Amino acid sequence: MLAARALAGSADRVVVVERDTLPRGPEPRKGLPQARHAHMLWSGGVRAVEELLPGITEALQAAGGRRHPVTTGVVALSAQGWFRRWPESHHVILAGRDLLDATIRGRVLADRRIELLDGTEALALTGTGAAVTGVRIRSRDGAERSLRAGLVVDATGRGSRAPRWLADLGLPAPRIREADPGLVYASRLFLAPEAARDGFPVVNLQLDPRADGPGRSGFLLPIENGRWIVTLAGTRGGEPSAANEEFLPFARDRLRHPLLGELLEHAEPLSDVAVTRATLNRRHFYERMPAWPENFAVLGDALAVFNPVYGHGLSAAAQSAVLLREVLRRHGWGRPGLARRVQRAVARPVRAAWDLALGQDVFYPGATASGPTLRDRLVSAYVGRLMHTATGNGRIARRVTDVTSLERGAVVLLTPGVLVAAAVGPLKPALAEPPLTTEERKAAGVL
Repeated sequence: MLAARALAGSADRVVVVERDTLPRGPEPRKGLPQARHAHMLWSGGVRAVEELLPGITEALQAAGGRRHPVTTGVVALSAQGWFRRWPESHHVILAGRDLLDATIRGRVLADRRIELLDGTEALALTGTGAAVTGVRIRSRDGAERSLRAGLVVDATGRGSRAPRWLADLGLPAPRIREADPGLVYASRLFLAPEAARDGFPVVNLQLDPRADGPGRSGFLLPIENGRWIVTLAGTRGGEPSAANEEFLPFARDRLRHPLLGELLEHAEPLSDVAVTRATLNRRHFYERMPAWPENFAVLGDALAVFNPVYGHGLSAAAQSAVLLREVLRRHGWGRPGLARRVQRAVARPVRAAWDLALGQDVFYPGATASGPTLRDRLVSAYVGRLMHTATGNGRIARRVTDVTSLERGAVVLLTPGVLVAAAVGPLKPALAEPPLTTEERKAAGVL
């Protein structure tokens, strides 16, 4: 939808080919099983969506979503200890994925230049290895036809068939890199205690990828209608169960701290447990291919997928859509090499999110065939030192969040001031307990 919005400013007509039959409102759909898990849109992604859809933050809030302050509204246990809740420097949008999609979809499809063909599957590209001319589609009645287009954008998600489509046009396979941490996710919806339904913090109990044994983590996001969505995760040998009766014991007894389980003891379950095992990181290096056809681009999860625990997929995709629009505006339709320029541009936010995910996940046993490289180990050691420093230094916490929010690139972590601060370490002593206020504890019933 964001890609369609990006294209609408440069085209007379944009056609969205969607395999699902889309619901009218915030309802589940077959092609989005990950919607049952926690999602958040980091401020770097919020800025991108706002560029394409001005006022979308207010629209999401009106629909029940939350604009949540970071790190003020976050209780987080990192591998290096508890983070303090520093004054707001960034934010996230918290909402169920169905609500987020429906709100954005409604705004995008209100544009008369954008036409939706739902219940329709994209089968193949038409054209040659030099230039794509359109896409072969099949409608819900089984009829097939070719849809001509001046530009085809593949935003079909992690199930993208672009490598095969390009091979059918005689082009070589792209380089692909994968890192599979072996994480399994289990999520469940809860109704928060009445006193904790407004302004309750995000709770994030992270795992330590370098610790002995399986890693286990959990996080709680307050979303619309007074609900909490809680996601538990575990690496190979420490996976959470799909059984409802095992969700609370895992949260209370298997994580690095029992806080999450203590909170859930006073919340009402609203759903069964949903489990997902497709959590690997995969990146297609289309921007490095020796030949690339005119009139074709790939973005979003079709370009790269990340371990969901970092919350970067939505933001990276939104930033890629903005860059798609910028390249079109700068160079104009029909210019030779336009599609390659688009592909190189949309790789930039993907690269940032990829480095963040791989910097952690490569340390899980079996994540990659060769394990972490020397560079991986050096970068990880420095990032670990920065995270340790951030537990007791608000300025460094802000710089780290600049990067994790995808607002700024990792270069901000290499300035002389940050290097010196990392050498000095935290300025405040480590916290022994989670930084919940007395009022928050009382509201959640954990006093």
